[in-house]
Amino acid sequence: MSDLEAGSYVRLRIVTRLGEQSHEGILLAPADSGLVTIKLENGYNLSHPTSAIKEMTLLDSEITSDSKALVSKQPMGADLPLVTLIHTGGTIASKVDYATGAVIARFEPEELIDSVPELREIARIETTLLGNMFSDDIRPRHWNQMITETQAAFDRGSRGVVITHGTDTMGTSAAAMSFAWAGEGGIPPGPIVFTGSQRSSDRGSSDARENLIASVHLAAHGPTPNSGSDAAVVVMHAGSSDGIMAIHAGHSVRKTHSSRRDAFESIDRQPLGSIELASEGPIVTMTQNDESRTTLPPLTYNENTKIAELIAGAHLQPEHLQAIIATNPDAIHLHGTGLGHLPTSDPNGDSPENIEIHSTIRDYVAGGGIAVATTQTIRGPVHMDVYSKGRDLREIGVLGHGMNGPPETSLVKLHYLLSRDNGNRERFLQAWASNLIGERDEIKN
Repeated sequence: MSDLEAGSYVRLRIVTRLGEQSHEGILLAPADSGLVTIKLENGYNLSHPTSAIKEMTLLDSEITSDSKALVSKQPMGADLPLVTLIHTGGTIASKVDYATGAVIARFEPEELIDSVPELREIARIETTLLGNMFSDDIRPRHWNQMITETQAAFDRGSRGVVITHGTDTMGTSAAAMSFAWAGEGGIPPGPIVFTGSQRSSDRGSSDARENLIASVHLAAHGPTPNSGSDAAVVVMHAGSSDGIMAIHAGHSVRKTHSSRRDAFESIDRQPLGSIELASEGPIVTMTQNDESRTTLPPLTYNENTKIAELIAGAHLQPEHLQAIIATNPDAIHLHGTGLGHLPTSDPNGDSPENIEIHSTIRDYVAGGGIAVATTQTIRGPVHMDVYSKGRDLREIGVLGHGMNGPPETSLVKLHYLLSRDNGNRERFLQAWASNLIGERDEIKN
């Protein structure tokens, strides 16, 4: 219908049963054949059949997918607290590629600040760019970069830190930050807040703006950490509607839905609090325990540590375990069923592979290996004293009993202790059985 390229800023005049209408937006690749699709300024896409298009006019040939107007910068108050925004990427840093309609990560941190002018009334904000990564690409080396930059921010006088992060593995990074800062019994000098978004920032339904406002406010004006549970927190929407964000402990939060705005939940504990974006400004309601810790420098993770992860189920075979063990991992992390069980018995006498799995794990641990069982359930502790099967696993040296929170917490604690204890097995085992930051609350049947 037109020679105009995707990414052009256009005005459509269309004829509908309600009469003639006019819409302006950025031309996208059509949603289907026979359609013209534009992205409106409110973030939503609009499609109409080509037969309904009366006229399409190019408004500004200079506007492209990379040059959409941002809110102009406004000065920040010199008397406001300093907050450092550490930017790693993810959906909060994404926008639509107007040539293809796909969402890609390419926002710079300054663009995030400029797109939410309310932030300049909350804090003085400096930015640090670690990358524009989707969170499934993040590795322990990136945890260390976050730890290093967080320490540097506090050294420069930042009151708090906000880490913008992709949502898929944000809970893992938050747990890593929590153990790094609080695993030795300390706390960071100020709030460390992870946030992200489920919808890209240029969509009308994006949760990025409110999550950012709440997170920066908490970092600038919220209570300082006083325990392992609040050493690092995750702030995301508490419900599908706008206005209230939940504050989750970094070591107990999990993404439980692939696309909802309220995808994050605290596992085996209540959220630490909430932030309401009221008309008079953000209101923080946060429960802190009576624990009082002093500030200690964070520990970093050994980036050469290799932990193998396997899922217990009908298709786990002894040769899978044996092949992994042959690679000489530093530990094996087993996602068990229910209370932390594995397929290691053969009551009917027809599944000898289960017995071989048992002997493979037994021999691995007896030879100095570390095997940890977690649970695939959403909630509830790893409780290996209820059934004889679990007690047998403990007897052959499988760890995990007593852990709360999602599997990511168990995995990060394992990596943290392997990094810290550097082969001191006795110290490792003692620390594993200890409650470092709230990850081993008392088991309740």
